[in-house]
This record gives sequence, structure tokens and C-alpha cells, in this order.
Amino acid sequence: MNIESLNWGDLTPEIFLAQYWQKKPLLIKQAFSNFKDSISADELAGLAMEAEIESRIVSTNSKGDWQVDHGPFEDFTQYGASDWTLLVQAVNNWSRPTHELLAPFAFIPNWRIDDVMVSFSTPNGGVGAHLDQYDVFIIQGSGKRRWQIGAPDNSLTTLLPHPDLKQVSSFQPVIDEITEAGDLLYIPPNHPHNGISIENSVNFSIGFQAPSSQELWSSFADKLIDKNLGEQRFNDPQRTVSRESFNITSHDKQQLKAFMLQQLDQEEFYEQFIGQYLTQGHHALEILVPVNDIDESKLLDILSEPDILFMPVSGLKAAIINDAQATLFINGDSFLLENQTIALAQQLAQQKPLTTSEVKTFNSCLKNTQLLTSILNKGYWYIE
Repeated sequence: MNIESLNWGDLTPEIFLAQYWQKKPLLIKQAFSNFKDSISADELAGLAMEAEIESRIVSTNSKGDWQVDHGPFEDFTQYGASDWTLLVQAVNNWSRPTHELLAPFAFIPNWRIDDVMVSFSTPNGGVGAHLDQYDVFIIQGSGKRRWQIGAPDNSLTTLLPHPDLKQVSSFQPVIDEITEAGDLLYIPPNHPHNGISIENSVNFSIGFQAPSSQELWSSFADKLIDKNLGEQRFNDPQRTVSRESFNITSHDKQQLKAFMLQQLDQEEFYEQFIGQYLTQGHHALEILVPVNDIDESKLLDILSEPDILFMPVSGLKAAIINDAQATLFINGDSFLLENQTIALAQQLAQQKPLTTSEVKTFNSCLKNTQLLTSILNKGYWYIE
């Protein structure tokens, strides 16, 4: 299986973005030929036993009552052979093969991706009909599942069968299909959907982050406070006589609005904020900080060994902004770039393993050596 190859059929990424992205759902049968699960059900259960990894089990009983239990879990036998689903968030942060499932979706910028959630479902397992506020691709792994997906419908009623489980009322599906290993579903935001497992099955859900305006403004305000910025006071030296002192005039409103937006117009500050915000992970990572710092001399010793690989920590978020000040962002940290370091930064941002010989092509430049050692010492990349 070459996971980087997505069998689009008559579609292309360009057609998909123009006709389907955030517009309507899509099912591509056998999008991935000979698909094999990137993680086994037993391995997934092992992750759900870890306290730092977010997991939950959604189940129903014989009366149709819904139950949600949150991990970490110690035992799964109490749930029986049917009617439950285990969901584990950000499995790509702990499983390199699962992280590699993101490769076929590189036609969408990395910063838009949130995580890969993996679910294991027993027969009749599911989480009920619901809506998501974000885009999601779902790869069907082993087993079979019946999916029903509807169009946006404001008449749907929100249901809360459990405090931790929000569902919606029944809907008319526009897609009603049984998915098998290698099938791919795309579900846009606010499209009701319901997946019910026919047999033991595994699903890989690639979710995309869509920050709200409230979240962006709140984080931007926090950044201003952290940097001790934005303390300038409003001033109006051209003030004229007010004839009706109880009015807030249109002119005043526009002046205050422009005053508030001044901070957004500071391009270098805004770039730092948005780069750090969009690469800050929302889930735990296995950061591998070396016991002893790696300096330039130590790096040269490492590069003398031919079979060394430089590996990125699985699940990292990385991006480059190359406008006001070229900067590499990794996990919310920023690394200022110069002309000599941009090529290396591009390799690091792609998060593909680097061989000794590949690193040596950059290491003749001291600034590249300094950039690489900084990232190794942060624990974002490690030596294997």
C-alpha cells in the first residue's frame, strides 16, 4: 500500500476543492488500494490506557441508553462484544504510521489539520447522529460500517442523551452506503452524519482545525498582554465641539475601530502571533528532549556515523511564513530564518526523515548547524 497515492477516479484535488470542500459530502470507493490499518485494535487499546492521551468509549445498553466513559482505561471486557466504540484522539502523535496517513491530503495546508482520531467499533457501535463544526476525511480501515450523511438542515433538533454526547434528530441522508477497507468519506461542517459498525471495524478520522473568531481574538489579546504591548492610550487631538454629548458618533466609532486594528497592521507582530497560534498543538506530544544538549561539535560527531536518521516527533505542527520576517514555526515556537537557512527550514517543515548525507548538504553553513541543534535540543526532532 502506497498511502501517498489517493485514487481520485474522475476527480482531482482541484475539482474536489472547487466542488466539494465545505460544500457537499463525498464518498470515494477504494480511494486507497489494499489499505491496511496503521495501528491495530490492541495497540489502540494500549494508547487508551495512557493518562495523557484523550480517549473515550461510547456505548448503548439493551434499553437504548447512551453512556460515555473517559479514559484512561484498565479493562475493556465489561463492554461486551457489541454496541460500543472506542475513540482515541491524536493517534498520529503516538503512531508514525498513522501520522503518515496525512500525506495524501497535502493539497490542504498543514496548519489546517488538527489530528487523526482513530476509532474501534464493535457490531452496532457508533456515537449516534451528530454534527461537527469542522471538515473531516474518514478512511475506512478493517471491517465494514454503514454511513448516512445528510445536507445542512436548520430544522434538526439537538439531543443530549448523555451530558458528554451531543446528537441530532433523524435526517434524510444524501449518502447511505456501506464502507469497506480503503474507502474514503469527506464530510463538510454542519452536515449531519451517522456511522454504525456492521462488524468489528476501525476508522481513521482526519479532522481539520477551524478556529473561531472568538478564539483568534482571545489568543491575540493574550499575546498582546504577554508581550506587554497595546498599552498606548486612545487619543483624539482633532476633537471638535460635541453638540449632543450623549451620542457616540460614527466618527468616534470609526476612530476607535481603527485604533483597535492598529495592532493587526503591525505585520511582523501579527506574523509571529498567527504562526505560533496555528502551529500550537492541541494534544499531548512525545517531546524527546536530549539528556545533554547537542552542540556543533556533538552534531559533527553524529554526522560521522553513516546510518543515522534525523526524525521529527510524530504529530508535530510546523509551518513557514516568509513575508515580513522569514520564520519557521514548530509547535508554537518560532525560529527566525536567514537566506542560508530557508532551504533547511523547508525540509524540517515537511517533517520527513533526513539521512546523514542529506543533513551534511546543509551543515557546511554555521547558521544551518545552529538551527538544527536548536530544534534537536527542543526535542522536536531526534536522532535514531
